[in-house]
Amino acid sequence: MRNIYLLGCLAVTVMLASCGKGGQGELVGAYNKKFRNNRIPLGMVYIPPGRTLIGMSDEDITGGQTSPSKMTSFSAFFMDQTEISNAEYRQFVNWVRDSVAITMLGPGGAPQYYKPAPANAGPGAATAQRNIDWRKVGNGSALWSTKGNGLGNKLTDMYYSGADAIPGRNEVDIRRLRYAYSYVSMDLAAEGRKDPNKKRQDFIVTYTDTPDPNNPNHHPSIQVYPDTMVWKADYSYSQNDPMVKTYFNHPSYDDYPVVGVTWEQASAFCVWRTRFYESVAVARKQPLNARPEYQLPSDAQFEYAARGGNVKTKYPWGGPYVRNAKGCMQANFKVGRGNYSDDGGMYTVNVKSYFPNDYGLYNMAGNVAEWTVTAYNQSASPMLMDFNPNFTYVAKTNDSKYMKRKVVKGGSWKDIGFFLQNAVATYEYQDQARSYIGFRCISAYPGTDISYRN
Repeated sequence: MRNIYLLGCLAVTVMLASCGKGGQGELVGAYNKKFRNNRIPLGMVYIPPGRTLIGMSDEDITGGQTSPSKMTSFSAFFMDQTEISNAEYRQFVNWVRDSVAITMLGPGGAPQYYKPAPANAGPGAATAQRNIDWRKVGNGSALWSTKGNGLGNKLTDMYYSGADAIPGRNEVDIRRLRYAYSYVSMDLAAEGRKDPNKKRQDFIVTYTDTPDPNNPNHHPSIQVYPDTMVWKADYSYSQNDPMVKTYFNHPSYDDYPVVGVTWEQASAFCVWRTRFYESVAVARKQPLNARPEYQLPSDAQFEYAARGGNVKTKYPWGGPYVRNAKGCMQANFKVGRGNYSDDGGMYTVNVKSYFPNDYGLYNMAGNVAEWTVTAYNQSASPMLMDFNPNFTYVAKTNDSKYMKRKVVKGGSWKDIGFFLQNAVATYEYQDQARSYIGFRCISAYPGTDISYRN
């Protein structure tokens, strides 16, 4: 009897449970796997939702070729606490270097660095395209070693050779370090969403080693190594050779902001950073969109974050002066008529120099100016929304250079104080690298969590 009683209770429990989960045809929803979506990414800070005046303050309008300020609202997002450093960007360069090397060797030449072929793979799986096992690659030291099981002796094609090589040196040919990727352009998708003749492939922008000249959305793959020659090319009559040779690779500059990167390179870094994180998320059985993608901030987002929650402030640190109460400079810029060293640095300085603003962001003014995702078009300002405003344009290869201008914010070590103001914006062409332009990333905050605002 006891067993029958237990079986009866079990049956009733199962029936009630099934009723509660929609077993009777009720709408219960199809929920995704739960995971913590509000964890602040490493090296980033939380920028809360809110509103502020965006644009030049009233006293700055006279004689200025700019639009008046506008009250604007913003969704929450995460933002890098500092500019991307040489060490952080070098992780991207090394990843591309190792990826190109392993791909060149192929599964037959470097089987230990490839994931096993799927169990249901058909004939030829041993030579078919397979994913690199990055856990085994590690920092790449074994891959490039010429001792033991290292494959360095098989990677001669990765080095300068012939007349390009300096005798007695093995130097990686940086021209081979190219990053290929594709993404769906939301701008193109929005334009063609009601066109029945459009297909998804019409909205895919591709950077590849073999671009189709007849496809306007095809572009050459991105050469990822920063242009270190900017230190010499930007200044015709200045002795900057030591910066050319040491700035990106010398350990003394590891925590200095990376420069010599174009807008295209900065955008490629954001794509790589997103997919680098996604590879870990998949291993943890999280969805691909566990964290919204990394990207460059918009012009307005940068200004909103730079203000640090304050309204009508001229600089990220607040008040209208470039010195604090003790007489110390609050940013790295061109002081007065050219006293570059008065702020503590002749060129760039460590990414955590000076005091952060009220959001905890360092160097939102000075040190290096920073790329934004926004296309530079002064006539677009009146048309922008009063929430999360932005204007973007996917420049084609054959477009006019004026269509390739991107907004640059923050001012740099070589700029006078005017360019450090929160509302001031300049521009640079997306395929141009400079010794005074770097970048930082943002990531959208999924949902709303009021606990961050306490």
